[in-house]
Amino acid sequence: MSELVTGEAVALELRPARLPSRALAVLLDLAAAMVVYIVLTIGLVASTASLDDAAQIAVSIASFVLVLVGGPIAVETLSHGRSLGKMACGLRVVRDDGGPIRFRHALVRGGIGVIEILMTFGVIACIASLVSARGRRLGDVFAGTLVVRERIPVGRTAFLPPPPPWLAGKFSGLDLSAVPDGLWLAVRQYLTRMQQLDPQVGWAMAERLASDLASRTGAPVPQGIPPAAYLAAVMQERQAREVRRAFANGSAAGGTAVGGQLAGVAGPPGAPGSYGAPAWPAAVVTAPPSADVGQTVPTVSRDVPPSVAPTDGERGTTESTGFVPPT
Repeated sequence: MSELVTGEAVALELRPARLPSRALAVLLDLAAAMVVYIVLTIGLVASTASLDDAAQIAVSIASFVLVLVGGPIAVETLSHGRSLGKMACGLRVVRDDGGPIRFRHALVRGGIGVIEILMTFGVIACIASLVSARGRRLGDVFAGTLVVRERIPVGRTAFLPPPPPWLAGKFSGLDLSAVPDGLWLAVRQYLTRMQQLDPQVGWAMAERLASDLASRTGAPVPQGIPPAAYLAAVMQERQAREVRRAFANGSAAGGTAVGGQLAGVAGPPGAPGSYGAPAWPAAVVTAPPSADVGQTVPTVSRDVPPSVAPTDGERGTTESTGFVPPT
């Protein structure tokens, strides 16, 4: 995955095309160009039979340059970086900032491509693509372009695990306007992937994200609340506010904001993060697995005082999420 930054300082995550797919696209483009060149040559030979040898050679050279050099430049310019081979392989040429290429980019790529692809049979292009971290050949380096993959396999949708009911509405007064989108994305990625992390690494990452989030909101993390539970509760509070802003009546298709909880946000029953299946590893919400994390974190007690003890209807839900109310 390659992170590109646009002119508006927006980070784009694109998959650079690697050598095998690019080589296949180039072979398809060359095959198409050779077919067009052969057909054009046959037509020119028949139409220039009355000319002398020098004129016929000049016409042949002009047709070669027009088809094998000018053709790819024109196609990439008009299609914004998608030649026939690239469309077949699901590739596209873009600028370094992720925008569509223009004529000057295609001209530089095509001109240098004559040397590194046609004249050296692709040896220079292969070496440059293997050495480059993003698989770029010399034409891409000088033109400021990058070949990326457009067709990316769709993975399984990740669901955000909901916080326990005893944290419902606890962070309704937080000011979330200063939290950047990058931090929200990092919190979301952690919550959806924390089961795949090592317990010690996951605990340290949750503490760091909770500290960054608390510094942006201006309110410290409440004592006794595990950092993962804090992140989940604040994330759901943000979702609840977005729903309330989008729908004046507080309801939406597939989810309704009730008492700070969003029904339907956690996904279908049995999915990761739903109330019907355990979603939180015990090591994430009790205590760090080792004292080497850097500081001693109080272990959340399971002796729940009556003031915060869940009701009979909530007790099974609390156990399913893995969270335990603080003492």
